[in-house]
Amino acid sequence: MKLDSIGDWVRTGYSANVTPDMDGEEVTLFGWVQEIRDLGGIRFVILQDREGTIQVTVLRKKVSAEVLSKSDALQRRYSVAVKGTVKKTNMTPRGIEVLPKEIKIFSTATGQLPIDITGKTPALIEARLDARALDLCQESNIATFKIQHSALAAIRGFLFQKGFLEVHTPRIIASATEGGAALFAVDYFGEKAFLAQSPQLYKEQLVMSLEKVFEVGAFFRAEESHTRRHLSEFVSVDIEQAFADAEAVMSLLEQLMQHTCRAVKENCPKELEVLKHKLKVPTVPFKRLTYAEVLRDLKKEGIEVPWGEDIPTEAFRVLGKLYPSFYFITDWPTHSKAFYIKPRDDNPDLCEGFDLMWRWIELVSGGTRIAEKDLLVARLKEQGLNPEAFRYHLQAFDYGMPPHAGWAIGLERLTMMLTGKKNIREVTFYPRDRDRLTP
Repeated sequence: MKLDSIGDWVRTGYSANVTPDMDGEEVTLFGWVQEIRDLGGIRFVILQDREGTIQVTVLRKKVSAEVLSKSDALQRRYSVAVKGTVKKTNMTPRGIEVLPKEIKIFSTATGQLPIDITGKTPALIEARLDARALDLCQESNIATFKIQHSALAAIRGFLFQKGFLEVHTPRIIASATEGGAALFAVDYFGEKAFLAQSPQLYKEQLVMSLEKVFEVGAFFRAEESHTRRHLSEFVSVDIEQAFADAEAVMSLLEQLMQHTCRAVKENCPKELEVLKHKLKVPTVPFKRLTYAEVLRDLKKEGIEVPWGEDIPTEAFRVLGKLYPSFYFITDWPTHSKAFYIKPRDDNPDLCEGFDLMWRWIELVSGGTRIAEKDLLVARLKEQGLNPEAFRYHLQAFDYGMPPHAGWAIGLERLTMMLTGKKNIREVTFYPRDRDRLTP
């Protein structure tokens, strides 16, 4: 088959832009063949683009020989263009169809696709991820990532309005950001380096000059966990604010969450409908529970968590049933949080760190940071870390480090909440975990 070039054809709009009041108008549409239904004298071609689908109706006795030949050649996932006339009809869900005058075929597709992109025949997640470029063409996936896009736009707009400046920090670093073994080592011109776990140390340094900063970027953790909410490469939305404490950035965070949910609900009604997800806009302020209160609540439910221990997943699931929306957990044991989280002045065994939960999933972690060099060195030693490995960061504390606080949102987990998806891999374009490095 000889393929066509795009030539001087220009798209007049997307499928969603074609409406019944355009009856009789000529349109030029680009997209892919999603389905073909042949009824003998009439052929229905469902054309898919980024915004949805539209029916192209080929009447065998009324189209040119060239259009008929092109329509006979079509198969699923062929990349095509259609120039034709809009016709108002009550035979399609949207009340319109396009009668083609010309068809161009730009590329073909294999006859046996690895998954059904219409979603009528569900495939296992691993099979879908193996054919991810095709899987992303499903209507539900397009809806998911348009919601993620809308959420990011809302987040950026909100933070810009609040006076935050967007920054970009290194991904190749000389020492661990947060300690621990969850690091990917890389060869950096013969020296050992690591992929950044977070922008934490850099964004703390940046508040000395820019005061209010945020970053949206990919970070890396060699997570051994293989769960529905962990990734080895993930996108984090981080903020850091000078002259602020945990309470100030918690207030900012709950306002941001409310704003983002409202923006998605207003801007993505079609996408939420595709996903059959009823997104609620939360009221603020969010409920605040201390670590001690959480342990007491769990004990009432028959779950004993020793003081100072991490709260296990099954306990969080129970907590999510008790609090089925957003809530903060505050006043964590100091030793359970990262070395840079500030201990409370009145009780150093507790710290000014917090987690924002949505049901049973941790969406955000943050807190007041340590601004005193001696205390930071002491906390590094307490956690078994060598202060010498952090000397360039510690050096910044000799230049007037202000009191500061911040947090980090896991974008993929946030997208799970916004879309109702249950597996973090479904809200990641090309997920990376312990068992997957391709495609």
